[in-house]
Parts: sequence; C-alpha cells; structure tokens
Amino acid sequence: GVDLADGSCAHPTIPGRVSPLLPANHVTMAKGTGLVHTAPAHGMEDYGVASHHHLPTDCLVDEGGFFTEAAGPELQNKNVLEEGNEAVIQMLQAAGSLLKEEKYVHSYPYDWRTKKPMIIRASKQWFVNTASVKATAQEVLKKVKVIPTSAVNRMLEMLDRRTFWCISRQRCWGVP
Repeated sequence: GVDLADGSCAHPTIPGRVSPLLPANHVTMAKGTGLVHTAPAHGMEDYGVASHHHLPTDCLVDEGGFFTEAAGPELQNKNVLEEGNEAVIQMLQAAGSLLKEEKYVHSYPYDWRTKKPMIIRASKQWFVNTASVKATAQEVLKKVKVIPTSAVNRMLEMLDRRTFWCISRQRCWGVP
C-alpha cells in the first residue's frame, strides 16, 4: 500500500473520473490485500478517510436504493441490489476491468420491519459539537420516565461519550 499511496486510478465506470489511492488504518494486509475501494457516502470507515483527505461524499444512490443521474445513464434508476448490480458487472466486463466474478453472500444489515437488506448511505444532516447541548440533553433525559429505570445510566454514559450530535427527524426515538 505504501508504494501506491498518493497515486491515482481511472474510475472503472465513470469516464474521466480519477480516484486517488489513499492509505487508511482500517485497511491492512491481515484483513485482505491492503487496498480496497472507498465509497465515502456508504460506510463509517470510508467516510472517515474521505473527511481526513477532504474528499467529497457524493452519494450516487437515492433514498429508494436506486442509482442517481450522477452514476451515469447506464445505471440511472436501477436498483443497486438488483439490476444495478448486474449492470455494474457488465460495465466492468465491457471496460476490461473485471478480474474475477463470483457469488458472495454479503452480510447487509436488515430492516427489522420489512426483513429486507438496508443500504447505508450519507444524507445531509446538521451536526453540533457543543458542551451545552450535551449538558442540556443529559438534564432533560433525567426527567424522562425510562423503562426499565436501569437503562437511564447507560443512556447518560452514552450521551457523555458522544463527540458529535446529529439533529435529525429521520428516526423516531425508541424504534430499533
């Protein structure tokens, strides 16, 4: 990996796009080849690498799990877990960029209600990093009736460890 750091490669499906080769602590020879693709909008480790190197976190997948226009006309409006996946394979084959293809059962997180795989993707949020927000949240939590009551201390400890706060209306509290 050290020999390739600061290099770049052509994107295999988006003509003219160049992707930098960057080192990352979560990528080691013990866990694989030492090099992997990075999708900053689709995972915490990748997002961390992108943030550290000031890369954009372009998300080529919409809220419904379909490729956006930015992914290119061959992929636009295709479901990433269904026909989109096959389209990417065909594009890689056509470009001569596919070294090997084999079936792999990915351990996607599953939605507890629909029992369908979920795609982790970045979305616009408001983040704050202030001690006053943390202190206020902890004081308010102390006034909330929590069942079982033993969970309050765990929640207070969790709030204390948080470095960033995401203010979002995307999720109801108390939902797994």
